[in-house]
Amino acid sequence: MLHGYGPSLLEGALLTLGVALASLAIALVLGLAGAVAKLSSVRPLRWLAQGYTTLIRAVPDLVMMLLIFYGGQVLVNHVGDRTGWWGYVDVDPFVAGVLTIGFIFGAYFTEVLRGAFLAVPAGQKEAALAFGMTSAQVLRRVTGPLMLRHALPGLSNNWLVMIKSTAIVSVIGLSDLMNRSAQAAGATREPFVFYLAACGVYLVFTTLSELAFAWLQRRLAIGVRRVAL
Repeated sequence: MLHGYGPSLLEGALLTLGVALASLAIALVLGLAGAVAKLSSVRPLRWLAQGYTTLIRAVPDLVMMLLIFYGGQVLVNHVGDRTGWWGYVDVDPFVAGVLTIGFIFGAYFTEVLRGAFLAVPAGQKEAALAFGMTSAQVLRRVTGPLMLRHALPGLSNNWLVMIKSTAIVSVIGLSDLMNRSAQAAGATREPFVFYLAACGVYLVFTTLSELAFAWLQRRLAIGVRRVAL
């Protein structure tokens, strides 16, 4: 049915998953840093975080991808020529794709984590400090777990969107699932078959992700009493 392109699509699917997971790690780091900056009492940090989230959420993902991959490559080589510090640099599509997607979703994660931090009652932190915990211990043992429970719905939603957004890396030449599907569709002239197969793979990824987040939600809800309606 796939005319021998099944292994090629599988390789593309694994690469797509790798891009998504690597981007998730970057987005979580940027999101946590952005949330802390927005909640900071230092005004320049708040301005920097606000500018980051405002700018990134206003620019289309595709534009950002092309800007970083092509524009970034020109900028890096221009600096290298002017300074003589390095020769010609060919930016790897995987690195560019991961950095771009992570940079984009870091802005969305910033708002999710900021809201989650604000949802934690101040009394929880005050009680932990009263027991003699340090600020790091409070974050790790009290605020962090409570914040994660509030952030999980937003994080899961953004993760599902991120998986689908990885499709834009195909425009910079990365052999992901969409790129492999387009090549197979062009060679066999059966676009419906291969794009439908790509849809099926994305559906599998999102379904497994939803099951994993549902399990994590149950784990984080242990000991939490639900309000009876």
